[in-house]
Amino acid sequence: MSKVETFRRLHHGRTPDRPLVLPGPWDAASARALEEAGFPALATPSAGVAASLGYEDGATPADEMFAAVARIVRAVDVPVSADIEDGYGLAPKELVERLLEAGAVGCNLEDSTGGVLKDPHEHADRLAQVRYAAGDSLFVNARIDTFIRGVADPERAIERAALYVAAGADCVYPIGAPTSVLPLLRSGIEGPVNVFATVGEGPSPTELGELGATRVTFGPGLQRRATAALREITAELK
Repeated sequence: MSKVETFRRLHHGRTPDRPLVLPGPWDAASARALEEAGFPALATPSAGVAASLGYEDGATPADEMFAAVARIVRAVDVPVSADIEDGYGLAPKELVERLLEAGAVGCNLEDSTGGVLKDPHEHADRLAQVRYAAGDSLFVNARIDTFIRGVADPERAIERAALYVAAGADCVYPIGAPTSVLPLLRSGIEGPVNVFATVGEGPSPTELGELGATRVTFGPGLQRRATAALREITAELK
C-alpha cells in the first residue's frame, strides 16, 4: 500500500473518541521525534516551518517551503502532509508536481489570501483543478477561513465545505471554529473534518473527536512550545 493510500485510510472508519491526531513537525529533527513517539502520520504547519527558516508566517518563499517539506519527508517513514498556504500562486499542475517531488502525500490549501476570503466558487474551481492534476496521488485538505476572517455564521462554512467536497477535497478544515459549533459543522459536512487544537489548552483531541473532529492538528503550537522551552533552558544557563 502506498503512503497516500495509508494516509487516506487513516481518515476513515474512526470512532468519535479516536480522531486522527496529526502533530506538526517544523524540521527533520522534530519529525523524527514525532515519528518515534508513535504517530502514524504528520502534517507540517506553514507557520512553524516559516519560524524555523527565519520568516514570518505567510512570508516563506515557495522554493524554501517545498525544500523544507522534502527534508521532513526524507527524515521519516510515515506519511507527511504539507501546509502550503494558498498555493503560492502556482498553477494547479505545477503545484501538484512540486508536492509530489517533495514526497508529500497531501496538502492544506487555504481559501483566503492577504487576509481576505476568496470567492468560494472560484476556489472550488481551483480545488477541482488540483484534484484533476493529482488524481489519487494527493490527499487534499481544504481549509475554510470564514471563522478567522470575521464570518461567524457556521452556515457559511458549511456552504463552502459542500462546494469544496464536490470539487474533490478529501477533507475540510474550518480553522478557528468555536467548539460550540463543531456538532453543527459535523452534521452539515460530508466527509472528514479537520479541527485545530491548542497545545496544552482547551478540549483534548478525544473531546474534539466527540464534538465532531475526524482529525486534529495543532498548527505551529508544538514549534512555539519547543521555542518557549528552549528560552527557559537558556535562562538557566546564564
